[in-house]
Amino acid sequence: MSTTTMTDAVPFLDLAAQQAEIAAEVLPVWERQLASASFVGGPEIAAFEDEYAEYIGVGHVVGVSNGTDALELAYRAVGIRPGDEIIMPVNTFIATAEAASRIGAVPVFVDVDDEHLLIDPAAVEAAITPRTRAIAPVHLFGQTAPMGLISALAGRHDLWVVEDAAQAQGAGGAAGRAGALGHVAATSFYPGKNLGAAGDAGAVMTDDVGVAARVRTLGAHGSSAKYVHDVIGVNARLDAVQATVLRAKLRRLDGWNAARRSAAERYGALLGEVDGVRLPAVRPGNADVWHLYVVRVDARAEVMSALGDAGIGAGIHYPTPLHLTPAYADAGYRRGQFPVAEAAADRILSLPMFPHLSVQQQERVADALRVAVRGD
Repeated sequence: MSTTTMTDAVPFLDLAAQQAEIAAEVLPVWERQLASASFVGGPEIAAFEDEYAEYIGVGHVVGVSNGTDALELAYRAVGIRPGDEIIMPVNTFIATAEAASRIGAVPVFVDVDDEHLLIDPAAVEAAITPRTRAIAPVHLFGQTAPMGLISALAGRHDLWVVEDAAQAQGAGGAAGRAGALGHVAATSFYPGKNLGAAGDAGAVMTDDVGVAARVRTLGAHGSSAKYVHDVIGVNARLDAVQATVLRAKLRRLDGWNAARRSAAERYGALLGEVDGVRLPAVRPGNADVWHLYVVRVDARAEVMSALGDAGIGAGIHYPTPLHLTPAYADAGYRRGQFPVAEAAADRILSLPMFPHLSVQQQERVADALRVAVRGD
């Protein structure tokens, strides 16, 4: 029988600590919004878009309703049409592919590299066909994909690069930050992200004024002026309440990301000599923001069960590569086609990671994981 107490337990994620940190700043603005009934559009949204554009280093940010809509709008804004192929890693959240499928495009899955679990440029090159129109690299777990190689491939084949930057707010390197490394990028501000709203929200980022204008039009019912509908669009606008939260959190993002880096270094020190635990690796030159801290272990089900009994929150990101999900069962893929992603999916384990994670909590996680992998 477990003797773990609520005090001993370590959550996978602690959003309440973030909300408490910004409450005094956000609540007065919310009260003004309630009093003025200013919920859609307005200065808070415009201010957030400008501030995030400056932070990322792009010319334009368009706030939208969520990360999936951001991807769909980005795909549509660069001219992706039904039947067009978009190459993407098979190791990603389904939204990367789902947004393509929603507009009739064809997600083309490729494997990832074993060291970082990021899209493999060699696999991308092998997957290019006359129907390919875009590459959608995913900045997974908090670090950027190999964008130099991806962009070079795209340039040689006249392809769009649409970044999925939902897990990498603030990540980057010498070439710039995630969201400013391709032609257009989409991100999610789901509450658990490094920069998270108090509900669903997202954004599209680009230096292309035409792409930005199309995203804004498409996300407002295809309307560039009230009751003038130029194209069939969707209702995908960011609301002012979420923009207020995002502005407050953006001011703290670099500090929170620094805390995540410190936590990742501490995990490395605590777990570096533990047999049976493969630690995550950072690509050279990458500034990882550690959205997730993903280790690899054998007998993962047993390890997760032992961690749960010890009061340690853990997750799997992601348990099933997209080609093996029921949603894409008819896409013509087979088990064994993407061996790196498939092997990783059986072993990956996400440990608690958030800015307010304490040293004592990490020591508890490390102790529990050490015991779990031994099978004691």
